[in-house]
Amino acid sequence: MTTGSGETDEQYEGCLSLFDVRGLVPRPLKITVETVALTGETVATAYERGLARLIHHEIDHLDGLLTRPG
Repeated sequence: MTTGSGETDEQYEGCLSLFDVRGLVPRPLKITVETVALTGETVATAYERGLARLIHHEIDHLDGLLTRPG
């Protein structure tokens, strides 16, 4: 599960899957991602700014979203 802060930032974003495609994409400046460790324990990790954008982009791919409408 991913949750984001209310504060967003809009930047141009691209992807290696669509090399020549770029667009303005709004993303939260802070996100918290819940994952499950090999032990079964739930772990929450917070990310901010550029790393939050990168992690959110990759989670979009895991959710089956190749591009995000901007």
